[in-house]
Amino acid sequence: MTDQAVDPGGVRLLRDAAPDGRFLGRTRELKELRADIERAGLDTLSGRKAPRARVLLIAGRPGSGRTALAEELVRQVAGHYPGGVLRARLGEPDGTRVPVGRAARELLDALDAPAPAGAPEDELTEALRTALADRRAVLLLDDAADAEQVDALLPDNPDCLAVTVSSGPLTGIADVRPCTLGGLDTKSGVELLSRLTGSVRITVDPRAAERLAEQCQGLPAALVLAGGWLAARPKAAVADLARQLHTDPAGQDTAVTRVGRLVHDSLPTTAARMLRLLSIAPEGLVDPHTAAALAGCPVEDAHTTLDGFAAHGLLHSVGSAQPQYRVPSCLHPLLHDLAAEHEKPGELQLARARMLERTVRLLQSCRAITETDNPQAHEKLLGMPRALRFASPRAAADWLRLRRPALLAAARLAVADGELDTLARRLMSQLVRAMAAHFGTQAAASDLYDIHGLVLDVAERRELPRERAAALLNLGDLDAHTGRTADALTRYRAALDAGREANDPYATGRAMESVGGAHLELGDFDRAADWFGRALAERLARGEGAEAARLYGRIGAAHTYAGRYGEALRNWRAAVAGHRRHGDVAAQARALSELARVQEYAGRLDESLRTCREAVEWARRAEDTRLQAALHLRLADSFEHLGDAASAALHRSTAERMLAEEAPEDDSAPEHRADACEIRSASAED
Repeated sequence: MTDQAVDPGGVRLLRDAAPDGRFLGRTRELKELRADIERAGLDTLSGRKAPRARVLLIAGRPGSGRTALAEELVRQVAGHYPGGVLRARLGEPDGTRVPVGRAARELLDALDAPAPAGAPEDELTEALRTALADRRAVLLLDDAADAEQVDALLPDNPDCLAVTVSSGPLTGIADVRPCTLGGLDTKSGVELLSRLTGSVRITVDPRAAERLAEQCQGLPAALVLAGGWLAARPKAAVADLARQLHTDPAGQDTAVTRVGRLVHDSLPTTAARMLRLLSIAPEGLVDPHTAAALAGCPVEDAHTTLDGFAAHGLLHSVGSAQPQYRVPSCLHPLLHDLAAEHEKPGELQLARARMLERTVRLLQSCRAITETDNPQAHEKLLGMPRALRFASPRAAADWLRLRRPALLAAARLAVADGELDTLARRLMSQLVRAMAAHFGTQAAASDLYDIHGLVLDVAERRELPRERAAALLNLGDLDAHTGRTADALTRYRAALDAGREANDPYATGRAMESVGGAHLELGDFDRAADWFGRALAERLARGEGAEAARLYGRIGAAHTYAGRYGEALRNWRAAVAGHRRHGDVAAQARALSELARVQEYAGRLDESLRTCREAVEWARRAEDTRLQAALHLRLADSFEHLGDAASAALHRSTAERMLAEEAPEDDSAPEHRADACEIRSASAED
């Protein structure tokens, strides 16, 4: 009974919920659905080939076992669809409609198909149709809100099958006959109770068992809750529960709600409070940390309580290496109402804040464990409670991957009231940093687009120009990272306007430099040099010498690409001088290296050799072995051009020795680009 699988569509009476491995009931419905797959459609009858996937609809109210039936149907027919089974939830536990673009991206991820980061909804759905064009696959679309949602995700491939679960008919999709579910018949309801409670209490009072099944209206979710209540009370008779439900006025409540209230009211006070507070959990996904923060109790106690809930049908245990549970959709409205009845609004806000604060601290720990060479991060990590620490970077990455849907939902929850308070800023910033640290900016780009898009949406609605500039800069960086340079340029220009409106010199200067970088990437070197020059003037006016030195280098690079070597040399020399003044040895070595390169391009080989030797010395002082090796290879090429084969061989062998001694880097390691993607705001905390 510990694996009762309560899912968002009701109760899954599948092999994991049935000791004998049989699917319980719904024989007629399964037969009709399988026959409907083979049924000739209207297009076939008219002599045309069906243009799209066949759609099957299973309709029923939450708790009727509609998702369980869909899962069993998919299990039975999966062997006929070698392209695999793809699943997407189209509704949140609270009934909120999932955007089509998000669902399409999840399906593309499951297919390992390229999903352009930041792409609009129509581009994502087109990519999904392309990915499924030559596959014979099954799509299970759960909790569909409307026909438009389903229609946008349907493959243009008649060899595919879409099994859709909804509360009612999907008007607008042609040739769909709904399979409408009611409750289980009394015999099947009694059999389910017997599986959950043991056969003895059922056989000693079969009439009471039948009466209880009827009081539950045959709804599998209500029957599982009733069975869990009885299983937790070995001495209680079935008639006792039937009597309580009979005396409890039904009113407008469904059977699931009536049994759920009874179960809630019979729990210990602390467990009942935790149960109703789970209605706040983002995406309906709960782990021990989330529950502990909501209820204000130790993580170990929360874990034990959650296991008890899952054992008695109140939660679905998500199969994974780390404990995670899902609040079933059929119970979410009840838990929400119970929380409103028993908790004061201030207490609910406090529970929400505790949960988000715990999430922030876990994300800080998740990121800090990757910064093995940062003493401050290591010290901060050791200062955290043991319960918040991860055993290894891999464990942190696994947690981040498992909790990803809940973390993104937490970000949406943090700004759901249209505000961007300090806690929301911290959550966004730490989520971005953790994803960039573990997955790399490129791999996490889609999620980062969503996070920064949330900030931009709030900033625009609340007319917050500083936050708008920060979000636009971050989104522009993502566009630039994913090859959408023209889009990046548009965002950077908008960020510049917002920065000027906010009178934010950092955002203004940063936007100017980014506009220059976009022009450089697009090959417009004159505009690039001009915008870098504007950014340089801002830095010089504020006395930011180190940043000014870096910008001299960017201007030098633009002139180099344009073939204006005289201007390039002047700016690279200014960069070298600036880095020298500020004691940045590594930056000085790199600038000297580029200066030597431009001198070589300009035909000044003697000067290039002297500068290159100087760069080698500064690279040695900076302990940059790879730069030293690259410079020795450049010296080898220069000496070959001068006809000095012996010197060329000496420098080449030195470079090869250095590279051989240098430990090979892991090319699969993620980029550490969190600094380019964090929420930039004066009030944002680390």
